[in-house]
Amino acid sequence: MVETNGERHPDMDYPAHTNTYSGFLTMLKWGTAGSIILAIIAIVAIT
Repeated sequence: MVETNGERHPDMDYPAHTNTYSGFLTMLKWGTAGSIILAIIAIVAIT
């Protein structure tokens, strides 16, 4: 059962988790934009 006394386990480094998640979202956004641009270039090159 999870304790809810407000104290966090010392291994839970929330700032590091937040930073990692922020980096993941940034890479996801740029990766999606890059994929769309490459798809448009490929479609234009084919036609």
